[in-house]
Amino acid sequence: MSLHELSIDEFHYEKKGHIAIMTFNRAEKMNCFTPDMVDTLYACFDDFNKDPELRVAVFASTGEKAWCAGGDLDAMIPAITSGRYKINEDPTKRIFSDIFKPIVVAVNGFATTELIQGTDIVVASRNASFTLGEVRWGMIAAGGSHIRVPREVPWRIAMESLLTGRPISAERAYDVGMINQLVETPAEVLPAAMKYAEILAGNAPLAVQTAKEICVRSCNHEPGYILENVLFQQVRNSEDAEEGPKSFFEKRAPEWKGR
Repeated sequence: MSLHELSIDEFHYEKKGHIAIMTFNRAEKMNCFTPDMVDTLYACFDDFNKDPELRVAVFASTGEKAWCAGGDLDAMIPAITSGRYKINEDPTKRIFSDIFKPIVVAVNGFATTELIQGTDIVVASRNASFTLGEVRWGMIAAGGSHIRVPREVPWRIAMESLLTGRPISAERAYDVGMINQLVETPAEVLPAAMKYAEILAGNAPLAVQTAKEICVRSCNHEPGYILENVLFQQVRNSEDAEEGPKSFFEKRAPEWKGR
């Protein structure tokens, strides 16, 4: 497929030499993703993975308030509950888990940590924050974060993020190793990410991809992904999972039942 066919208004895809650039383009909605955006994201990264000329991806966004604030509940919840959109059809895989080319992320503003898992280098501005907020709405993250986050940061930081749903500031994220580089302003983020991408693209592609493949495959996350998927389904079918989105739409505090 051509770049024009792959891109949509809310998610752009371009190629610059050996570098692919993916960009959330829904700043007016804090770059929250819809089912169409998720489908496009997967299609673009699949093209990146298969294109022998592409060596590195840069994952960015427009606007300064949010890199991506998660799913657009108005669009995602009806699609999921109706069965039109399925989560984790392959329980052994998660986003980027089978991509061995490096992925650099350029983060401004509020970011869901879920989509950053499985990437390799993260550049963020001081206005960035990182969150896994699903427990606040009666759900759990279903993209591998329960397996990846505790292996990437200290246990207590992982539990604070997963169990409280509260955001972690860019400064703290940098201190605990969630991000590689902290820059002062949003305008500096993409150029800094592109510098990393240029360094990676300048290295021997087979060696770079093999180095990442060894690291990813030796971690053997698949049993954890299967467990996460099974337990996610239990939570997803609970009364609390119905109450969370309902209270969100009704703009009130949720009334949890614990079942």
